[in-house]
Amino acid sequence: MNLGLKDVRHNFGRFIMTAAGVAFLATASIGMIGLYRGIVADALLVIDRIGADLWVVQGGRSGPFSETSAIASDMDRRVEGVEGVATVRRFVQISQQFEHNGKSRRASLTGLDFPRDKGAWVPLTAGRHLNNGHFEAIADRSIGLMLGEKVRLGLDEFTIVGLTQGMVDIGGDGLFFVTVNDAAAIAKRRTSEEVLLARSAFGRSGQASLPGSSVAQDSKIAAVLVTLNPAANPDLVRRAIMDWGDANVLSRAEQHSLLLDQRLWRLRIQILSFTAVLMVVMAIVISLIIYMLTMEKRHQIAMLKLIGARNRVIIGMIAEQAYLIGAGGLALGLALANVIFPYFPRRVVIDPGDVALLGLAMAVICGFASLLGISRALKVRAQEVLS
Repeated sequence: MNLGLKDVRHNFGRFIMTAAGVAFLATASIGMIGLYRGIVADALLVIDRIGADLWVVQGGRSGPFSETSAIASDMDRRVEGVEGVATVRRFVQISQQFEHNGKSRRASLTGLDFPRDKGAWVPLTAGRHLNNGHFEAIADRSIGLMLGEKVRLGLDEFTIVGLTQGMVDIGGDGLFFVTVNDAAAIAKRRTSEEVLLARSAFGRSGQASLPGSSVAQDSKIAAVLVTLNPAANPDLVRRAIMDWGDANVLSRAEQHSLLLDQRLWRLRIQILSFTAVLMVVMAIVISLIIYMLTMEKRHQIAMLKLIGARNRVIIGMIAEQAYLIGAGGLALGLALANVIFPYFPRRVVIDPGDVALLGLAMAVICGFASLLGISRALKVRAQEVLS
């Protein structure tokens, strides 16, 4: 006879309520880990999808994602002449706040080096990629724009020709793809008052020649993306470019490391700390529930001892109850996570490996949690059946 299952059936309502409480803790743990996984996925999204072997950025900097970077707009032509380089593309990304239909919206303006880059690496859910060098855009659905809509950025109107889903930056802002030249024009926009003040300060005329632009960094290219020939030696290409003195070269792996091990490492520690706290709370909850159930069964345990049941039978009954609560809580928590988290404003990645590790952690927690009840059960004497 399986005493653990018999007791669960006898107190099924209490078992369900206890499993539900553990399930919410498991859901929170899955959410914390999944949120971190989602932030990492968003941070590495462009780096992984854009297909660049090397990133040429401002000298002495580690941009364009871990810190700001601004290089000359003709840097791509210089890099193109380096032996081993197959193709080059200019890249720029600017946070942009704009008004549309009376609502304030925010997007991460990302420049595509048209016609070398029409956005073919961007997965579309509707529409098409860029066909013209000006005034066309691909927008992520999270920005709230529709296919065919026109939106004003700077002094020009852009038509949404394509829509994508889940393309966001590290801050969760949806990506808004335009050509590099259009992105530069948007960044250079200044009010007429700013132009007049700059002319007065520097005694010059003409907007393009004013050195006092308040958006000088944004007006330049953030990076040059390099695709190497299959037979090229990346180290030789890197050394040749860095010998110029005004550029730094980063590989895809180095971009990953800069984001994960520097920019996001505090977030990683915080999430792991919160998850550890949730695990401790879960252990306390399961321990108290098992202890209460054991105290309620003192008469039955005393009866078992009176008829000669061995301690391992009693230990197995209590441990089985703890593991049933943990397994039920994990299963219900995973179901809740899959229902709730798709509606979160940030991406939550439920990784099977993380769920397996959480299940292993819960198994250890249930094992330790059952010790309190087992300790109390072993102290019950057979004579207590008369009390």
